[in-house]
Amino acid sequence: MNNTNTTTKDNRSFSAPGNNRGRDNRGPRDGRGRRDGSGRPEKKDDFDSKLLDLARVSRMTAGGRRFRYRAAVIVGDKKGKVGLGVAKGIDVAQAIDKATEAAKKELTTVPMINDTIPHRVEAKFGAAVIMLKPQTSGRGLVAGGTVRIICTLAGIKNVSSKVLGRTGNKINNAKATLNAIKKLKAPKAPKKAE
Repeated sequence: MNNTNTTTKDNRSFSAPGNNRGRDNRGPRDGRGRRDGSGRPEKKDDFDSKLLDLARVSRMTAGGRRFRYRAAVIVGDKKGKVGLGVAKGIDVAQAIDKATEAAKKELTTVPMINDTIPHRVEAKFGAAVIMLKPQTSGRGLVAGGTVRIICTLAGIKNVSSKVLGRTGNKINNAKATLNAIKKLKAPKAPKKAE
């Protein structure tokens, strides 16, 4: 049989095996049209992410040590939203993906005036103590390490910071910075003269 298309008496044509014209060969679909099986439409998010810390951690079991990876990721949209996620995974990619998803669920909104924070604030988490201070326009980010990453991803362009605690633990410093951001109060709108 040389002809691959065959017509039945109902004038319906079907393709013989081996003729894949017009078919999609990118894998099986689920019932809702997605190839990954989640059923949700793909959506683009405008969050940037930055890996803050990656460590190999272990725990003792009866069979010996079990190794996993712990990732700390900061996400932000550079428009006033920022979050921190910490997660463990069997490999590095899984740990980073889980931490990114966790960070997107824990977003904090930053109140800003002219690309800076409204007032001076100080916060503590564990041994980490962070101080944030507003700066005039054009001064830039006077911050280092963890605080700089968080402020950049939050969209704060002019701020001065100081790490007052003695710890170098990046996760604790990040949590202290986010606690400081949560303490910020949005400025009140000026009252109109009657």
